Parts: sequence; C-alpha cells; structure tokens
Amino acid sequence: MPPSTSDTLPRPIADAERSLAPDLGRGLMLALVALANSVIYLYDRPYGPRQHIVEHDTLDRVVAFLNTVLVEIRGYPLFAALFAYGIVRAHIRHRSRGLDDLAARRLLRRRGRWLIVFGAAHAVLLFSGDVLGLYGLLGMVLLAMLKVGDRALLITGAAWLAVCGLVQGLVYSDSGPNTERTFFWSFAVDDVPLAIALRAVEWIFTPLGLAGVFSAALAGMWAARRDILGAPREHRGLLRRVAFTGITVSTAGGVPMGLMVAGVWTETGFLTDYLASALHVITGVAGGLGYAALIGLAAIRLGTRRGPVATALAACGQRSLTCYLLQSVAFAALFAPYTLGLGARLGSAATAGVAIAVWLLTVAIAEAMRRTGHRGPAETLLRRLSYPKP
Repeated sequence: MPPSTSDTLPRPIADAERSLAPDLGRGLMLALVALANSVIYLYDRPYGPRQHIVEHDTLDRVVAFLNTVLVEIRGYPLFAALFAYGIVRAHIRHRSRGLDDLAARRLLRRRGRWLIVFGAAHAVLLFSGDVLGLYGLLGMVLLAMLKVGDRALLITGAAWLAVCGLVQGLVYSDSGPNTERTFFWSFAVDDVPLAIALRAVEWIFTPLGLAGVFSAALAGMWAARRDILGAPREHRGLLRRVAFTGITVSTAGGVPMGLMVAGVWTETGFLTDYLASALHVITGVAGGLGYAALIGLAAIRLGTRRGPVATALAACGQRSLTCYLLQSVAFAALFAPYTLGLGARLGSAATAGVAIAVWLLTVAIAEAMRRTGHRGPAETLLRRLSYPKP
C-alpha cells in the first residue's frame, strides 16, 4: 500500500523519535557557547592574545587559562558537528517517508535560508558573533555534498582544517597588549545606532573567524551516515577512541595559547604567536569532536533511566535555538556599554560565573516548557516557516 498523504508530507521530527545523545549534546554545548561568548563582551581594558582582556588577578588568570584551553574554539566545532549530523539525519528521515531527494533537499535549503534571516536579525540587534547565519550557509554547502563519498569527506575536512590553521594563525598572531579592539568593535561602543551599524559589518566577517567548523561539520556528516549518536551502543569503541584522542589533543594544543592569555607566557614574538594560534584552531576541532563522542558515551550510561538533570539538559537541547537567543538577550542586558555595562568591570572569573548562571536559567526555562508541553518559540517559528502546512 502506498504511503498516505499525511505520511509523505514533510514534517519536523516528533519528540518520541528523538535520540538522547544529540539533544544532550546541544544542551551541554550551550554552556560552552555561553562561556566563549561572554568573554567577548569584556572591554575598556588592554587586550591581549585573541583579544582577551589582560588579567592581573590570580583567579581571573586561572579562569582565562581554563576557558581558552577547554572552551574557546571547542564549543562551536561541537555545535557544527551536531548541526551537520542533524541535517543528514533529517534528509534520511524525509526520504524514508516518501519524499524524493530533490524535495527533501529543497525543504532543508528553505530551512537554511530562514536560519540566515534569523542570524541577520540576531547579529544586528544583539550579537555580531552570531553563528546562525553561518550554519544556515553551511547547511547549503552540506546539502550539495550529500553524495560525496566518506573518504572524500574526511580528506576534504583534514585539508580544509590545515588551511584554516595557517590562515587564522596569521589573523590572530598579534598577542598585544593593545589599547583598542582589532575586531568586534561594537562591544565597546555606547552609542546604540553606531553599535548596530558595526554589528552588521562584523557579522559579515564572523565566518572568517570560525571557518574551521566546516571540518567538524564534515565529520558530523560522516557520523550521521552511520547514526553513531542515535545508536551509540553499537559504536562504543569508536566513541571511546574519539573522546580520548580528541580531548587529549585539544587540551594539549590549547595550552600554549592558554598560557599566553593568562599572562604566564609573555616573551613571545610573531612566529610564536602564529604557531600557538594555528595550533589552537586546529586542535579545537579535535576537541569539539571529542566532546561529541564523550556525550555519546554519557548517553549509553544513562540509557533509558534519564534523571531530572539529563531530562532538563535534553529539553534545553531540543530548544537550543531559543536558548541560544536568550543568552544573547541576557548578555546584552548585562554587559553592553549602553545597558548595565558590566563588561567594563567584571573579570574573567566573574564573567564565567554569570555565563554559567545564564545558561542554567535557560535550562530551567527549557525544562519548564517541556513540562507544560511547549516547544521553544524560536523553534516553532522556524518550523512554521520551513515546513509546508498540512
């Protein structure tokens, strides 16, 4: 019997069909995003490597070191891998429901275009370091590569990462200290119209600073074809190897930049700055993939016995778009020069505390939505715009 019209009509994934690991990963990933993004709001002090403020207090320097080594350029590759994983699984799901390949791609491209629109609004109004637009564009590229073989995917990812390391090593080779920002100028501007204009410009160039996430996305495509996070028990050995290798390599590769940001290693030159920055970018992708594998292992351990913490984190992951935007609203209200201006006063340690508090608040909001049967408003709007009405 041919599938009914309701079966073949494109629709988003139902809650009962969702896998724990990707949702858990997105929920935890948002903690890394909060820690990484909040640092960008600090201003009105000398800037050191990668435009971190120059810290003098011991606790601030320790937190700056840990944030650089464990979080910076680690969270967004995790985000990219999960994003690519979701695109491939969505394409497979739509095809299994009777959509032809062209229709399935057209549907996902429409979603990508709306993501770019969401990203533009987010960047201009709140946060020029927005990645929604980048991932909308990335989705278009990934859809064009759906038929690329596994070997070609991995080779392309490795080659692209090497190029990104070389280029971004040069971009971030100035370790300062500098009295003025060299990018993201809007975060230190107290004139709202000027800040909006600067954010529009900064958003256009943001993908250049995050180009390495393309390699993580290709790895996510490879994993999605095998549904590694959807069926983690069947891939336990691979997940263990990727988690151990990725996190170890990422931590080791981030230490030189971490020591520079913390002000421990100050006697550096252009070549040292260049190599440390390139290594930081390249190993960051390994860290993002290692974190994704670690989350898959956690999902195995949790199994079907989800406690309240895992349930709340998964609820946050299911509403990751809403929670991501809520973070920007909170940070703009707290840190910006034209609001409370905490970005001019707080150090790295206090800023990290605020970031975690904001993330926990979004987790609580997402859990409240889950308990009352509500999807995230941003997800609801994106779905209405992307999927045809029944």
